[in-house]
Amino acid sequence: MSHLAYYLHNLDPFVFRITETVGPRWYGMAYVAAFLCGYALLSWLSKRGYADLPQKQVSDFITWAALFGVMIGGRLGYVFFYRPDMLREPLSILRIWEGGMSAHGGIIGLVLFTLYYSRKHGISWTNLGDNLCVTAPIGLFFGRCANFINGELYGRAASVPWAVQFPKELLEPENTALSDRTMVLAQQIQPALNSSEAIIDAAKTQPQIEGVLRTVLTPRHPSQLYEAFLEGVILFAILWFVRTRMRQPNGVITGLFLSVYAIFRIIVENFREPDAPMVGMFTRGQFFSFFLVALGFGFIVAAKLRPTYPRKLGAP
Repeated sequence: MSHLAYYLHNLDPFVFRITETVGPRWYGMAYVAAFLCGYALLSWLSKRGYADLPQKQVSDFITWAALFGVMIGGRLGYVFFYRPDMLREPLSILRIWEGGMSAHGGIIGLVLFTLYYSRKHGISWTNLGDNLCVTAPIGLFFGRCANFINGELYGRAASVPWAVQFPKELLEPENTALSDRTMVLAQQIQPALNSSEAIIDAAKTQPQIEGVLRTVLTPRHPSQLYEAFLEGVILFAILWFVRTRMRQPNGVITGLFLSVYAIFRIIVENFREPDAPMVGMFTRGQFFSFFLVALGFGFIVAAKLRPTYPRKLGAP
């Protein structure tokens, strides 16, 4: 298939711009949407007795879970698991709006935060975790959609009809030769274009520069959307069904979330361009996911061996 037939990614990371570099970003809006949906779903579960967390504490819990579990855990996970070089410039860790969060780090952060919160307020840790896990795929869905809008964490080379060409490919350190070749072609049209960033910006308004990108960029799997569907839509449907249609002991849903999320992640990593050095024959995401599968099964086994149930619903 001709490269002209593929979609060239040109989505703006800003919802709207106040100045050239200032304005609300879709990445930030994804977290706001995840927070609001998480609050609404957890309130619903609390009202109907699925959650031991009193409804009046839902907003407090979601707020601190988002801050300590998702934001801090996700960001530190990204730094330690994928970009330890950022430790040389500590202030770069704070620039969350530029992207760079780890789902595995966020999960670890939430596990630790729910343990602390449950002990402080005398609530079942596994029940608190179960209900939070039901809401978590919504956040994953919005986050992966934001990754796609940002044109980051894209997939491997592909020839499928829905493949996408991502201009950020030019910005990767290992693609210097591709970047140089693109610059030579672009400067034949507009000599003032002296950086990959300038070429990417020019392509948004100049058809000839857009044509240059179409000829050099690799068509790739939109793996962010694969993840949004599997880790977001499908995982949420599974957990919501188990939570509202099956009476399971506390801890089972947490185990299901950890193991099914990890299995989906292992599958999708086969379509996603590795964004860190491989661990043997596995990507970094796959490697960490194997531990989540084991941890998830551990939660399920422990829940079945010593079953407890939400207070208001009681034992079967």
